[in-house]
Amino acid sequence: MQKIESFRINHILLDRGVYVSRKDYDKNGEVMATTFDIRLKKPNREPVINIAEMHTMEHLGATFLRNHESYKNETIYFGPMGCRTGFYLILKGDLSSKDALPIAREIFGFMADFEGEIPGADAFSCGNYLDQNLPMAKYEAKKFLNETLDNITDSQLVYPEG
Repeated sequence: MQKIESFRINHILLDRGVYVSRKDYDKNGEVMATTFDIRLKKPNREPVINIAEMHTMEHLGATFLRNHESYKNETIYFGPMGCRTGFYLILKGDLSSKDALPIAREIFGFMADFEGEIPGADAFSCGNYLDQNLPMAKYEAKKFLNETLDNITDSQLVYPEG
């Protein structure tokens, strides 16, 4: 069986950053979507994000995007990677990593500063609503914003070769 594209990325060399993972057209070949790999942790070299805070970040990020004046109609998906080292963001359009930086900064800034009840964290709205951790979600978001997004380099915008 052939490896899927995301398993062909050298995770040994992968750094924190914002990468274009793939680009796809809709079934009619009319609308392109760009999938971004928003990598918060260096794979296999840093501890992964715990499930509770990742779940909280998913709720916050998805709610933020779907309420954002400019991105609510451009957002297809925001959710966690199974390896728990980051998130996938899928936006309409033929976009670059640099195109995604402003909204990534907004998303993680929103998460870092969020106060109040976590959107959708109730039994009616979520299948595992009790598994949330807002303080750690804020910590992880602020860490990524300050250490990566605010100081991002070109090498953190393109997947490593090899």
